[in-house]
Amino acid sequence: MAISKTKQDKELYTIAENWFRQQQWKPFPFQTKAWKAFLEGKHGLLNAPTGSGKTYALWFPIVLQYLKDNPDYQKKHPKGLKAVWITPLRALSLEIKQSAERVIRDLGTPLTVGIRSGDTSVKERARQKKDMPDLLITTPESLQLLLASKGYDKQFRNCSAIVVDEWHELLGTKRGVQIELGLSRLKTVAPRLRIWGISATIGNLEQAREVLLGPGSEALMNSVLIRANIPKKIRVQSIIPEKMDNFPWRGHLGLHLMEDVMPIIDRSRTTLLFTNTRGQCEIWYQRLLEKHPELAGLMAMHHGSIGKETRIWVEEAIRDERLKAVVCTSSLDLGVDFAPVETVVQIGGPKGVARFMQRAGRSGHRPGQESVIYFLPTHALELVEASALKAAVATQTVEDRLPFLYSFDVLLQYLTTLAVSDGFKPAEIFPEVRSTFCFQDLPEEQWQWLLNFLVMGSQSLQSYDEYKKVEVEDGVFKVTNRGVAMRHRLQIGTIVGDAQISVKYQKGGYIGTIEESFISKLTPGDVFTFAGRTLEFIRVKEMQAMVRNSKAKSTKTPSWMGGRLTLTSQMSELLREALYTAGEPAGQQSEEIRALESLFKRQRKESIVPKPSEFLIETFKTRDGYHHLFYPFEGRFVHEAMGSLLSYRISLLSPITFSLAFNDYGFELLSDQPVDMQQVLDNDLFTTKYMHEDLQNSLNSTEMARRKFRDIAVISGMVFTGYPNKGIKMKHLQSNSQLLFDVFRDYEPDNLLFQQAFRETFEHQLEEGRLRIALERIAGQQVVWKACKQPTPLSFPIITDGLREKLSSEKLADRIQRMIAKLQK
Repeated sequence: MAISKTKQDKELYTIAENWFRQQQWKPFPFQTKAWKAFLEGKHGLLNAPTGSGKTYALWFPIVLQYLKDNPDYQKKHPKGLKAVWITPLRALSLEIKQSAERVIRDLGTPLTVGIRSGDTSVKERARQKKDMPDLLITTPESLQLLLASKGYDKQFRNCSAIVVDEWHELLGTKRGVQIELGLSRLKTVAPRLRIWGISATIGNLEQAREVLLGPGSEALMNSVLIRANIPKKIRVQSIIPEKMDNFPWRGHLGLHLMEDVMPIIDRSRTTLLFTNTRGQCEIWYQRLLEKHPELAGLMAMHHGSIGKETRIWVEEAIRDERLKAVVCTSSLDLGVDFAPVETVVQIGGPKGVARFMQRAGRSGHRPGQESVIYFLPTHALELVEASALKAAVATQTVEDRLPFLYSFDVLLQYLTTLAVSDGFKPAEIFPEVRSTFCFQDLPEEQWQWLLNFLVMGSQSLQSYDEYKKVEVEDGVFKVTNRGVAMRHRLQIGTIVGDAQISVKYQKGGYIGTIEESFISKLTPGDVFTFAGRTLEFIRVKEMQAMVRNSKAKSTKTPSWMGGRLTLTSQMSELLREALYTAGEPAGQQSEEIRALESLFKRQRKESIVPKPSEFLIETFKTRDGYHHLFYPFEGRFVHEAMGSLLSYRISLLSPITFSLAFNDYGFELLSDQPVDMQQVLDNDLFTTKYMHEDLQNSLNSTEMARRKFRDIAVISGMVFTGYPNKGIKMKHLQSNSQLLFDVFRDYEPDNLLFQQAFRETFEHQLEEGRLRIALERIAGQQVVWKACKQPTPLSFPIITDGLREKLSSEKLADRIQRMIAKLQK
């Protein structure tokens, strides 16, 4: 007699529950809900905090489904791919693999697990091509590479599950668009496919599910949103300096508080010290070792540019409790389960609530355990951010992630991928593309333009064969040229950085990668620190920087592009609310705001600390010129746009030239002549009327779009970045894309990629939507203009930031100390 479906499922749940009991665990309700929904054939999005067992919530039902489909699996095991787990970070792959292997081993199944990422060896890839593992862990880029393989449809035909891990990290990026397009194809190829996303910290969960599964799709209709509802206890503790600087400036305070970090490291089994940039990571590692040589062998460093072997060694050493401290970047932000980590230190403002909570969750990475995170400010005003983050943790406030729309560069790359493998018929692929959130309203004429672009190149480039990549045979779009196919496979991806140069010892031995822009500034004999080593630069040979160890004291630390984070909109709002409490009685203030009392007192002596109903403007004169300071507290990107907009509008009233400096709190317009501020206020220069047009005129938006176009040209395949170890220099890459940009501007302004460069500049780089909201908020506030005699505590970090471009770090520190001495008289 056949076993009823319900009875069979109950037996499967019992298998899972028994396994949990053997580990002396008890499954959470969200885990059992996920098992039930999955086995019922549903799609879904699982929202659960870091360290709560999300991985087992989905590996288990995948294995249980196999047991259900193959009752005699011990005698007869069907080969082939059954499930794909997509992770945004290669560093997570090993952890996820170990979790899967633990389940399949303990349940006695013959299932195999493999990893396919940029770190996978050529030998292993060749083996996978012949014999795919049952369960595959991969990245968005490697998934696209699989779609570029001949016969990919046969490989995926029997795949019953795709899990997209850390979906909140991918949503709102072009890698997220890659996933949307890949899933749109696999839904057709694998009819039994169930799609699940895992997300930790995100505000717009419903929209996140819609983007993952496709708006209006059958998958969305047959899906569930499962929330874990496990309160995660996070304790935030600020490291408050004993002596508070009344005139703060960026970066100086952090290292001064190094000794406050040592007791934290001593007390904990393992401590992760998170920095926001790879350069800052290198500096902290070096300084800690210099001051505390006893940490040698007990401390390591981890960031994305360090070699794979070193990264894996560090991760395993954390698990094995061989390390007391690890200085790291976002490379350890996500999903890696390090039980020995008891404490996290955040160095400098993380600029976003989700990022902060994610990092806090690296400690106490067990259900029910408290996560402890220390906030170490790099200048005094960052204590306001610490106060804001405490409030966010208390109220569980988390940012939304806004999805991309009309990323034509990613779509062209994807269509070329399909053309490289088995080719595609537009009539079949167009409905799939339109089933994605990103391209749900893609008009037929734009689709035709994209197809023409693949076959003919753009309208203005039709006479150049190099842009004609795809041929049409019997209605099938195919890449038949092996060179085109190889170049495409080498360039699959959506993250375009500066050209990466490998750093190697002259006598052999790979250390990691550094961006070309840093290496290009070095001359032979220069000494720099990288990956915790002091290295002497010898020469560049075939995109490899040859180095030797050095005992010299170095002052050069690599800086990576894109290291400057900006405040999210939620973080900006929380920051303003925290600042406004400076005017309330001490009993209603956080300890961080109370600690800044002397700074606020000094601020009030010369100006004001703004209240919720006030917008502050400060003006004063120094030997550098006339300073005009504005304080929206909206983040760097919005301030860059608002500063440019305002300087343009002021120049329409009277001819004047400004230099612009900005940080997360405000911006400065510096000129060699004073501005009639009353005239600025009388002319309503903060209006949102004609904002877009004025913004286009104020910024060299064409120049910004030109820089943005470089990435679009690379992703869409118009510009090739080079073969391994023979990469094209960044200046050549830039000039190649600029040439195309100029051609489109002059001869084909309706080119979709050219238009995309401007759209992305305004929407993403300048955050035009946030700028509009900020201007509307300022319109409802009372503008308070203070004509000051000298710089104020709020203005000091901004005006000193403006000096960074002109002075070396040593001269800058000397100059700032002289300025502070003069101000404190």
